[in-house]
Amino acid sequence: MPSSVPARRTEKGRGHLLDLNAPRQVIQDPEKDARDLARVQRWVMSTLAVTTVLHLVVGLVVAAVTLDGGRESSQVGLNVIAGIFGAIAVAIGRAIHGRRILSPWLLLGVVPTAIGLWLTFR
Repeated sequence: MPSSVPARRTEKGRGHLLDLNAPRQVIQDPEKDARDLARVQRWVMSTLAVTTVLHLVVGLVVAAVTLDGGRESSQVGLNVIAGIFGAIAVAIGRAIHGRRILSPWLLLGVVPTAIGLWLTFR
């Protein structure tokens, strides 16, 4: 008796192909699926936003370190601006996740400033 499924689909190792004898399972709780999708979207969006701002922070620190000597005030200013943007990156991440923006986590903005000043004046 001929089968409606081609022989090559019944071979072992072809599980990724459509199997007409095993239909796709229906999602039992669409609301849970939507919540899971929203959570993943929040994490992706916050990761992209924070890493983009942190790239700016690293660029400011590198600019402060490579600035010619005799411009200490400019180097300090760039490092302070890097720290401000570091705090902004933390605030963006917290805002995307719906958390309270003003928190002790904003003190992480001091880290780029401290590292930048250490690299600048070592």
